[in-house]
Amino acid sequence: MTDLFIGVDVGTGSARAGVFDRAGALLATAKRDIAMHRDDAGFVEQSSAQVWDTVCASVHAAMADFDAARVKGIGFDATCSLVVMGPEGGLPVGDDAAPERDIIVWMDHRATEQAARINAGQHDVLKYVGGRISPEMQTPKLLWLRENRPAIYAAAEHFFDLTDFLTWKASGALDRSSCTLTCKWTYLAHEGRFDPDYFHAIGLGDLAEQSFARIGASVVTPGTALGQGLTEAAAAQMGLRPGTAVAAGLIDAHAGGIGTVAAEGGTGTASDCLGYVFGTSSCTMTTTAEPAFVPGVWGPYYSAMIPGMWLNEGGQSAAGAALAHLVTLHPAHAEAERMARAEGKALMPFLADRALALGGDAGGALRLADDLHVVPEFLGNRAPFADPEARAILVGQGMEQGLDALVALYVAGLCGLCYGLRQIIETQDANGAPTRTISVSGGAGAHPLTRQMLADATGRAVEITDCEEPVLLGSAMLGAVAAGAFATLPEAMTAMSRVATRSAPSGGRTARLHGARYDTFLAFQTLARESRVRMAELTD
Repeated sequence: MTDLFIGVDVGTGSARAGVFDRAGALLATAKRDIAMHRDDAGFVEQSSAQVWDTVCASVHAAMADFDAARVKGIGFDATCSLVVMGPEGGLPVGDDAAPERDIIVWMDHRATEQAARINAGQHDVLKYVGGRISPEMQTPKLLWLRENRPAIYAAAEHFFDLTDFLTWKASGALDRSSCTLTCKWTYLAHEGRFDPDYFHAIGLGDLAEQSFARIGASVVTPGTALGQGLTEAAAAQMGLRPGTAVAAGLIDAHAGGIGTVAAEGGTGTASDCLGYVFGTSSCTMTTTAEPAFVPGVWGPYYSAMIPGMWLNEGGQSAAGAALAHLVTLHPAHAEAERMARAEGKALMPFLADRALALGGDAGGALRLADDLHVVPEFLGNRAPFADPEARAILVGQGMEQGLDALVALYVAGLCGLCYGLRQIIETQDANGAPTRTISVSGGAGAHPLTRQMLADATGRAVEITDCEEPVLLGSAMLGAVAAGAFATLPEAMTAMSRVATRSAPSGGRTARLHGARYDTFLAFQTLARESRVRMAELTD
């Protein structure tokens, strides 16, 4: 019987588990939903206890038809959310009446003011986050906790990135991943240290004085075997065997990168291929041999995805979520939801199918949105402007209320996301982090219309790997490396992933139309920033 490896992915709204063999074939999956509290003040919270229970339930369900003795390793990835743990368990991050909510979710923007103050200090470590820290990162959130929930901050024994919380629960090991700490906590992996001066300068000097024990005194690269493997308690909850190898994990987008960018049959190496993880938000993963400092793009991060390589991370704070929100603004939204359910489809694939039916192909679907332009920055601009205050722009909307007008709005929103990706790619190309192809993973990028529009809008070939769950595959690769099935993570990346299809740019008239729309996108984006600055000056 062949060995098996499990990948666990904790996204914004669900936990998923996948069972893979050594060749990377997906044999079984299971999913459980995660509850989320959200309010209009920008607070977004979850419960680590519920997250862990859903993880265990997902693994248990995925393993229903397999012998646990065959599982040799397990890997985890998760959103870059902040978990606050006291000696007896999780601590409430926002409301004492909801003690179970001990996670500040990645998209929570309560620390926008703290991030602005940190950025004003222009500390040297900010060079490694694209020049500006985001309120989605952990040190602004920690500073918010210290200033607004001082008793909770003081009582906390450990602050975890969600991935590191999961590996701690699984193995009991307090080692943190170089991926999470480097990308979200300002750990300088190329120097093997946090910078105490930075923490003192921003008001978190106590963490430095405690030798960073509460955020990560031991840092290891992704795929490193942790502790003695699964603890008895974790194994019992998952239906696995104690001692099963547990790997140091990755942020979810980075697992998607691992699962795609070095796939067998691709047009280049990992350095040639931009990993584009297109889900609720989007992330771009670009690997370089030498550090590339790209304004507004996070990084360069050393050993944050592929050990020994540098990583630049861009993306959009709202991608699939932006499209989902955009279409709710149209009067035909409820009708479309009913029609999609009747056809057994989710709303976004339903709209994409209808766009292709109306347009004939991706180029024809593009013409449905001739009069509409969307800059879908509902949650700000993550890259290349690192501007959490940016907001969406919708231009050209008429009074049409029918379904086809909703389809046109959807197409315009999809174009806006494609142009945001093109903007990131062009910024990286100009600053030492060029790529040749795009490998797409994530549910929002699964549709043929999406893939072709990405190719046409960016002028880059878009590759799709044969595994329908590349994020889960990336985490399973970690488990395989921790178990010793592969000597290195790059070896596992090529052995367990293969390119299945490729969408080439259409060129011709379609390329010219996208070029004109892209110029319009940039103009509206610039106008909005200039308008906001001017209004702020008039208010002061």
